[in-house]
Amino acid sequence: MPAVVIVGAQWGDEGKGKIVDIFTEHADMVVRFGGGPNAGHTLVVGNDKIIVRLVPSGILRPNTTCVLAQGMVIDPTSLVTELGELERRGVTTRTRTEERLVVSDRAHAILPYHVLVDGLREQGNGAIGTTKRGVGPCYEDKVARRGIPLGALRDPARLKSLVGRALENWAPTIRALGGNVPSCAEILEAIEPVRSRVAAMLADTQALVERAVREKNRVVLEGAQGTLLDIDHGTYPFVTSSSPTAGGACIGSGIGPTRINEVVGLVKAYTTRVGGGPFPTELHDEIGERIRQVGAEFGSVTGRPRRTGWLDLPALRYAVRVNGLGGLAITKLDVLTGLGEIKVCVAYDTPGGNRTSVLPIDELDRAVPIYKTFRGWDKELGSARAMNDLPIEAREYLHFIESEVDCSALLVSVGSRREETIVLRNPFD
Repeated sequence: MPAVVIVGAQWGDEGKGKIVDIFTEHADMVVRFGGGPNAGHTLVVGNDKIIVRLVPSGILRPNTTCVLAQGMVIDPTSLVTELGELERRGVTTRTRTEERLVVSDRAHAILPYHVLVDGLREQGNGAIGTTKRGVGPCYEDKVARRGIPLGALRDPARLKSLVGRALENWAPTIRALGGNVPSCAEILEAIEPVRSRVAAMLADTQALVERAVREKNRVVLEGAQGTLLDIDHGTYPFVTSSSPTAGGACIGSGIGPTRINEVVGLVKAYTTRVGGGPFPTELHDEIGERIRQVGAEFGSVTGRPRRTGWLDLPALRYAVRVNGLGGLAITKLDVLTGLGEIKVCVAYDTPGGNRTSVLPIDELDRAVPIYKTFRGWDKELGSARAMNDLPIEAREYLHFIESEVDCSALLVSVGSRREETIVLRNPFD
């Protein structure tokens, strides 16, 4: 049962695009199981940088089938725009006989009123720092049983009825937030130019993924965001609206947990966060700004500067536990090059006066991090292809992380390019 789940082990933005791209070299299928266009993955191939938001990173591999599963929420216009951009960059997204991207007819549609509500809410005091892409309101509709599955795009009459019902429910909220309620006709007009293209990609993806796993194809289940943004396990209420943890892979793709044989957690060699919420190891000094600039820590969806800070080991232990991680993919180690010393959070002092190595997730806004300091290194890491190619200080840092969280690294990224990677183990083996 060669199914591998790849999840973010922090607050997202851990470099999933590159790592999934590397793993899909060995994969027959890559499946996005949750989230929406709020997840930007940056891929660097040669000198070309490509940002994908909805389309799985595997689209760059010509023999890989890509799937957007039913756990996702999808903006049809954004999807078609993204496919067009990929095609203009020379990436084939469909052949003469079939689409290379298959979309679940049970995934829910993000429509203009979702984006409108999201933006209006983020203007007030209750803003939590969303990407304003309509993801949260769309998941609200799904849970409230008034959402619009993409399968409705096949039936204009059904689509009109569902949109009309949804607008009736959203109208009081939009007005209360100071917005203008769009008409049903306006929504249908906005979606019509892309309706047939999206409808042509729709299928029962649960059956497709299950068959691929049963036939022993190699399947990558690709998460979005990160563990600490999980709706159930994250730093609530500063979380996303879905389940980006490993358990969400089963729900979002429609396969059972016994089909999964490896869970890989992605973690930066430091920590970043976008939007509001607690971040105890955040750096507000020149080191934090240096990490931001060297690491290009700006949101690929919004362009917002990411908050930066030292690596948080209690948080990583938490991610190992919640996801049942079998291996770590450690990214952006090269960004720390040139720092005289590197700190890592090993424990917390809680408001009650206790010291703990367990993440105090419900008290994180008042907990005080305890640090261990490591020597830095000056050697550039981009040419390293084995652990012994790294300076001893970098190896000591990595070995400490592995031992403290009781989870070994199977990959270390030392640059943005595909080849700038130390591969220690293939998760499909």
